[in-house]
Amino acid sequence: MEFSEIDKHNFDAVAEIYKTGIQTGNATFETTIPSYEEWDKKHLPFGRIVLLKDKNIMGWASLSKVSDRCVYEGIAEVSVYASTYGRGLGTLLLQKLIEISESKGLWTLQCGIMRENIASIRLHKKCGFREIGYREKVGKQDGVWRDNIIMERRSKIVGV
Repeated sequence: MEFSEIDKHNFDAVAEIYKTGIQTGNATFETTIPSYEEWDKKHLPFGRIVLLKDKNIMGWASLSKVSDRCVYEGIAEVSVYASTYGRGLGTLLLQKLIEISESKGLWTLQCGIMRENIASIRLHKKCGFREIGYREKVGKQDGVWRDNIIMERRSKIVGV
């Protein structure tokens, strides 16, 4: 397996994996797939990766800015999506994203995961994230209020 960058040429495959995540009902509150241009604006210029096996995209991960305030410049939000579950793809993607984030000077990674998405919570814990709280009834999905578990990972090498 190898990593490559997400760009407009491979975004259709990224979007298909994202669509699968949307359809699970536990991966995101989003209901539509953005265009590449919309997606590009919302993500940092680094830490946007795909995992390839035999030139096929098996999953993707990305980093997003959490705030425009300078005090938060070392913090990013992570997104991780895999085409299949239980095969270690998420672990490979998240570990690579952590490596990239630290090389770019980020000291904290964070995410909000739907309470029911146990597999994602376990993945993040496996990669050094910890639960720091939750947002109760943060959003409605199909008329049902959903909670988000808030997780973060503090770098052991940046900002110490």
